[in-house]
Amino acid sequence: MVTRSDREASVEPLQLGQRVREIRKSKNLTLEEASKLSGLARSTLSKIENEQISPTFAAVTKLVTGLGIDIPQLFTQPDTRTTATGRRAITRKGEGQLHPTTTYEHELLADELSGKRMIPYRTTVFARSFDDYQDWVRHEGEEFLLVLSGRLALFTEFYQPVELGEGDSAYYDAEMGHVLVSLGEEDAVVLWVTA
Repeated sequence: MVTRSDREASVEPLQLGQRVREIRKSKNLTLEEASKLSGLARSTLSKIENEQISPTFAAVTKLVTGLGIDIPQLFTQPDTRTTATGRRAITRKGEGQLHPTTTYEHELLADELSGKRMIPYRTTVFARSFDDYQDWVRHEGEEFLLVLSGRLALFTEFYQPVELGEGDSAYYDAEMGHVLVSLGEEDAVVLWVTA
């Protein structure tokens, strides 16, 4: 439940001048052009953008009309999500970066991309027993796994173990202890995505 104090703590102070500048630049307008469109003197607009004066209601009205925006746009933080950057990575079968351990062999996929929001990897599960692990595996984030071949048991700290087969998947909190164990003679292979 979000309390009032939680909401207040997450609200950032409004920098109206900075917001006006961001909107003006997003529309590729110079100060002079924005001045002409809004009917505000260039010097007044510059003072507003540099937080040297607070605009009157009349000035705000001229700004939103001249910039072709709604008043709420002036008083809300811009969407900071990034737009498409055109990044792409291809990993051919068997060409990912290998990281073997005693219980798994991870093959990192798309490893040439830095700053990824998720980490995809193909994992072969060598472990045959929960006792093959010294402790639970846990780390920040969330994970998704899809069984590509074989059968395995997914052990999680707060749930009973579950058996998964080819085509089965699981999504879970990675801060919760978790381990995989292959069932049968064949090593299970999973596609794992950590975010």
